[in-house]
Amino acid sequence: MPSITVMLKPASGLCTMRCTYCFYADEVAARRVPCCGVMSEDVLRGVLARVLDYATDRCTIAFQGGEPTLAGLPFYRRLIELERELNEHGAAISHALQTNGCDLDDEWAAFFAEHDFLVGVSLDGDRDIHDANRVDVEGRGTFDRVMASIGLLKKHGVRFNILSVVTEQSARRTQSTGRFFERRGLDFQQYIPCLDPLDEEPGGHAWSLTSDGFEQHLKTSFDQWYRAAQRGELRYHRFFVNLLNLMDGQRPEACDLCGACSRQLVVEADGSVYPCDFYMRDEYRLGNLATDTLDEIERARDELGFVQASAALKASCAGCAWERLCRGGCRRYWEPLGGEAQAPRNRFCDAYKSFFAYAYPKLSCLLGQLRGK
Repeated sequence: MPSITVMLKPASGLCTMRCTYCFYADEVAARRVPCCGVMSEDVLRGVLARVLDYATDRCTIAFQGGEPTLAGLPFYRRLIELERELNEHGAAISHALQTNGCDLDDEWAAFFAEHDFLVGVSLDGDRDIHDANRVDVEGRGTFDRVMASIGLLKKHGVRFNILSVVTEQSARRTQSTGRFFERRGLDFQQYIPCLDPLDEEPGGHAWSLTSDGFEQHLKTSFDQWYRAAQRGELRYHRFFVNLLNLMDGQRPEACDLCGACSRQLVVEADGSVYPCDFYMRDEYRLGNLATDTLDEIERARDELGFVQASAALKASCAGCAWERLCRGGCRRYWEPLGGEAQAPRNRFCDAYKSFFAYAYPKLSCLLGQLRGK
């Protein structure tokens, strides 16, 4: 039976922060209409109608930004009402929301708990690491506000995880960051490499992540994760858990490990739909999910050749000993310039090769231990 996942940006690029490395700020700045404001109820209804007409089994609705809480709590309460009205097939609906964690209060946390939202909180590490790049509109660090929000989520029993951006600076302090998270019981983690803007050669910023820096981060983070697993504490590190799943013959849920781009639906506040969160520029627009059918949007995706291009560029991976685990990585890692997927090599290729050679024996050992339980 059909299932569907859709990502909504209900507040477009609006945000209470000015993170130095924000990739979405670069994307919207390149569009004819940079910011679409807050999603209207008409657009929300149109999007939900198409999504829930398709989904007869499961429907996952994720919210990102910008800062999605800027749409306001009444927006999300209305969302729940519309879902109940429009979910004629009785699909199981789940929600996820990624927040900068600066402006949550008890009311938000209680709402997330009541409706079982999985909340992602952006936290790069301790105060020094976090505040180096994650600042508010006045340039002030946001660490204390984020930690206060995490306390509220814990207080209300909200399911949440930590999303950390790996910069060149933070990569060198991976060990201390891991200990910081461990001391605070923040064991549900996802790390994403910091990316330079699409139209720039990589390496032009203090935070620009090198392949060497990323390699160091992967190995150090893996050692901490593996030692915990040997103590019987299998923590959720998205990349490492997905690797275990791949080695066990399962399909990964992380799209960068699928060998080609997934058929994603990423929806701006005006209903415009794009194939990926990293490619929300005018040239990648597939239509409008509030007015166009899913069939029309998928035809536009095929005409654009977005998925096909992501698979074709990884032909150079053929013969690599680690291709079955690496799967070529995210298309975005191949593109130092423009959006035509012409870069011949994943910028983190050397890091991945070295990491897999280092970690594979231990991953195999751990998988054997887990199978034996």
